[in-house]
Amino acid sequence: MRSCKEVTALVIAREDRELPLAEQLALCMHMAMCKACPTFERQVLSMRNAMKNWRHYTDDER
Repeated sequence: MRSCKEVTALVIAREDRELPLAEQLALCMHMAMCKACPTFERQVLSMRNAMKNWRHYTDDER
């Protein structure tokens, strides 16, 4: 089983590249057993979505 530190690194790495199957499985197994790491994953996804929205933001009131 991977540690939370290793899993958070995988969650971040997944933003940049596709994870090999072994790492995907390790991530899924850990997420099923850990309460903190899924919260971290949701936070990363929220930040990614916020940054995506920010990049496409236009100020139509100008």
